[in-house]
Amino acid sequence: MAEAHPVGFRWVMKAKERGATVIHVDPRFSRTSALADIWVPIRAGGDIAFLGGLIRHIIENELFFREYVVHYTNASCILRDDYRDPEDNGDGYFSGWNEDARNYSMQSWQYKGEGLSFPQRDLTLQDPQCVFQKLKRHFARYTPEMVEKVCGIPPALFHKVADRLVKASGPDKTAAICYAVGWTQHSKGVQIIRTASILQLLLGNIGRPGGGILALRGHASIQGSTDIPTLYDILPGYLPMPRGGEEETLQQYLDVHTPKTGLWSNTPAYLISLLKAYYGKYATAENDFGYNWLPKITADHSFFEYLYDMADGKMEGMFLIGQNSAVGAPNTRLQRKSMAKLKWFVIRDMVETEPARFWRDSAEIERGELKTEEIETEVFFFPAAGHAEKEGAFTNTQRLLQWREKAVDPPGDCRSDAWFIHQLALRLIAKARTSDDPVDQPLRTLDWWYPEDQLGEPKMEAVLAEINGWKTQPVAGVADPGSTEGASFGGVDREGNPHHGSQIDSYEELKNDGSTTCGCWIYSGVFGRDGVNKANGRKSRDYLGHGWGFSWPSDRRIIYNRASARPTGEPWSDRKKLVWWDSGSWTGIDVPDFKKDKAPGYEPREEEGGLAGQRGDAPFILHEDGLGWLYVPKGLQDGPMPTHFEPLESPVHNALYSRDTNPVVNWFTRAENRFAPPGDPRFPFVLTTYRLTEHHTGGGMSRFLSHLSELQPEMFAELSPELAQELQITNGDYICLVSFRGAIEARALVSRRIRPITLNGKTIHQIAIPFHFGAAGPLRGNAANNLVAISGEPNVTIMESKALTCNIVPGRLPRGPAFLDWLEQHAPQCGLPANLHPEQPPPGAPSGGRFSRGHGKEGKTP
Repeated sequence: MAEAHPVGFRWVMKAKERGATVIHVDPRFSRTSALADIWVPIRAGGDIAFLGGLIRHIIENELFFREYVVHYTNASCILRDDYRDPEDNGDGYFSGWNEDARNYSMQSWQYKGEGLSFPQRDLTLQDPQCVFQKLKRHFARYTPEMVEKVCGIPPALFHKVADRLVKASGPDKTAAICYAVGWTQHSKGVQIIRTASILQLLLGNIGRPGGGILALRGHASIQGSTDIPTLYDILPGYLPMPRGGEEETLQQYLDVHTPKTGLWSNTPAYLISLLKAYYGKYATAENDFGYNWLPKITADHSFFEYLYDMADGKMEGMFLIGQNSAVGAPNTRLQRKSMAKLKWFVIRDMVETEPARFWRDSAEIERGELKTEEIETEVFFFPAAGHAEKEGAFTNTQRLLQWREKAVDPPGDCRSDAWFIHQLALRLIAKARTSDDPVDQPLRTLDWWYPEDQLGEPKMEAVLAEINGWKTQPVAGVADPGSTEGASFGGVDREGNPHHGSQIDSYEELKNDGSTTCGCWIYSGVFGRDGVNKANGRKSRDYLGHGWGFSWPSDRRIIYNRASARPTGEPWSDRKKLVWWDSGSWTGIDVPDFKKDKAPGYEPREEEGGLAGQRGDAPFILHEDGLGWLYVPKGLQDGPMPTHFEPLESPVHNALYSRDTNPVVNWFTRAENRFAPPGDPRFPFVLTTYRLTEHHTGGGMSRFLSHLSELQPEMFAELSPELAQELQITNGDYICLVSFRGAIEARALVSRRIRPITLNGKTIHQIAIPFHFGAAGPLRGNAANNLVAISGEPNVTIMESKALTCNIVPGRLPRGPAFLDWLEQHAPQCGLPANLHPEQPPPGAPSGGRFSRGHGKEGKTP
């Protein structure tokens, strides 16, 4: 965190100055480790085993926060009799597994009772079918000895961490967990974070000051890019994207996605208000508010699927905006070769990054794998504005919207992303309006109302006003205009026509009848009827920061904050008070999650739905049952509880189950994307990647700056003195790292910061490399992701770049065509099948998970 998020780490150090214990778990001793109280070196990929060991320790020794767990989590919920756990057979599978489809049927994971809203419960936690007992059994074998066998963490160090964590949790203490892509970029990344959630729920560290799980982002608005997504499978505000075939009508969609109780029971209002934001006056009740114009998911439409379509010549063109897939994406050698199959390629960036010049001077050109004269891809490079040259909102990890004002105009022809999308949309809409083709109807009906400045830049506060939401009935410029009070931008569109009514102040005002518009329901309130852009607020009123920016939802700084009070409504302690029940209403320092008059002892009647259908001691209002989920009865593709699986490439087999790898993972099987089998002697070392303070992600904003390049001028690989001695490598030597996907050259950084570990009596060496380097700009080096395979974690389709295997070959990497012979010598593949790993499906087999279908049918075997 000190290395990759130095500004955020400032607050960790302030906490330490006030007596907090800082524990750092990382394969590498970093700047964070140097400032921590405890460093825990771990084998990359062993996180669930480590966290699971802590869960077992807390349960077996009855160290969990019992009153919190009994009332606020689903520990007491009773599971169906046909539920089966991986512990039943020791094979790693839950009930419902379908080997042919490579996915789970999840019916057996449900509660007994009336669906998820009203489960049967045993508040004594003694029923053998209750979640608590199942959780206890599930993690029973995650002993300190097993943790050492899987992770290489000695029992004494494990107990030291467990004791410190427990002592920092309880009625008057809380502990927080911070993670970054070191947890997400795994084949079971979502389940790693789920394990941390279980741990924090058991300790009572969710919904309370100083607790929680904080996802550290590598960019100022990664949270914003999922809230209002750049993702293919969700709509703004985490509404699911409609599925083709199953959700063809609005009613079908709402039937599937509208639960009886909880905040999501208002899904019809959230979605219909969003459709009104998209299509304005064209979205009516008669045409299902334009629902038919929304694209529908028919399969996995992730970036990796697009890459394979590119590689197979099925994709004509692509927009690449602020992304460097030739450096930052996995299997970058395949990425660059696939770009040559496009007919056109639009790239927007501040500098000429690797994707913009792959056709000219990439390694593949030098080696003869690609020839410039044979590449027909037409590249359009558009210079982009930097973050100081445009205005708009960023949303950070604590869900805080902060407005950035433009400091200077961008130079020359550089333009903001908003300008580009706005101007492109105007041209496409105008073109569509000359057509009567039904396929153009979604473009013809877009409500593109945004006013512009003199340069054609859309006014970003107008976009924010639409995201916040308004009443749809226009109040300006009509026969009976009424009042324009509370209507943003005068209630008119870019041409001065009546367009919208007054702003709304909260998502609670949204309706399902078309009378409200809202671009993202969770952001409602950021730009309300008072006309104040609250994201631009800079006057903090309290230690939670109210008055500085706007935290969704409803400027609530700690989500699920009902859990900060006892079931009866009093604070757990004066030291940790946040919201509490007083004189018939909820009050406190933060904005309460609950309706102000909902008493702690409230019990719903059976016919009641929405928030009224949840009890007064049910803090987790986004869940139907109002409970924190120790066990996930729906929504995850790879099981209701986390289970340790080895990385897709590992030097060892799974010590806990007969199954080595996550059974639902998408391997993206293809000859150019092979995986090494477990314990392959050709690739004996564990490889992980990391970030440097001096460089930023794919390097486009740092490698082209001389002062940053001087600070970190060259690609390097960290390895231990023991491994260096074994391979006869000295500090500063050139070395080559090789995997089945490719090879890179780096300088050896021989350091005690990374150390050998022992797994079940076997010494394992780990290697760590930064991932920022590439072939463009004044500072050049091989891209780390040349080594990384394309894979898809089954819930979010992220690759596994934090735990793979490789080999080290001392010396320089051959240049030109000689590279291909060298690679075949050190990673032989000719004539081999695409699926070398015994658990990897063959080309064309179902991919697994939600969108199970065949892959790689057209991949060539060299």
